[in-house]
Amino acid sequence: MEKSQLDDLVAWFDRYVEPFMDTDREGVKNIRLKIEHTRKVCEVMELLTAGENLTGNEARIASATALLHDVGRFLQYRRWRTFLDSDSDNHARLAIDVIREEKVLAGIDSAEQLLIEEAVRFHNMLAPPAGIQSPTRKYINLIRDADKLDIWRLFVELLDQPPKERASAALIGLDDDPGKVSDLCITALDSRSIVPLDTITCFNDFKLLQISWVYDLTCATSRRLLRKRGYIQALAASLPARQDICEAVSKAIASLSA
Repeated sequence: MEKSQLDDLVAWFDRYVEPFMDTDREGVKNIRLKIEHTRKVCEVMELLTAGENLTGNEARIASATALLHDVGRFLQYRRWRTFLDSDSDNHARLAIDVIREEKVLAGIDSAEQLLIEEAVRFHNMLAPPAGIQSPTRKYINLIRDADKLDIWRLFVELLDQPPKERASAALIGLDDDPGKVSDLCITALDSRSIVPLDTITCFNDFKLLQISWVYDLTCATSRRLLRKRGYIQALAASLPARQDICEAVSKAIASLSA
């Protein structure tokens, strides 16, 4: 992929998302959230590709993946007013639809197109299909890590905002009772497992799920950035001060230095 092709993709993205801002005040807040998320994921991806010593061409492919990974979110919100895939459609599949309908990868080498599409397609799965091998898996791992790193940033910043100022779709409609938490989620985190989505009943459970993502990071650079930025500690500070929660979180933080 040439630098000019990546520049063209960035220009296309800016044009594509602009009409989605033509909505009500709450909609603007939610669309802006996803635009900012995309740009931040692109910034994180630059750090990951440098830290993992990717070549210039590999870095550009990874950057294209970062730019396009959530492009389905805008149609998703316009159609269903939600970012919940379970209440609408798989946003990764929607992203592939947009990429193909808009022909945004036209002119790019076909093998590189496949790398980008496959990384976008699998970025939000609980785990990528086992049969996928390098180099495809490299780009899937990179976008999954970059996405998580910015989702952590996003939610830490949301927690610092007054509830009325938060983008409504980001909280995915969960009960925000500060004292409520599910023992099943704590147990999963304590066992060094990803918290199952079907055990989540409240916003605190969702925080535990996000903390459990530390066990899904694949790049040493990702773990280093997470340690430096302190997102896990910030999320944990908003959870009930229970010993079982503290112990489970401590294991997660310790794993980043392992």
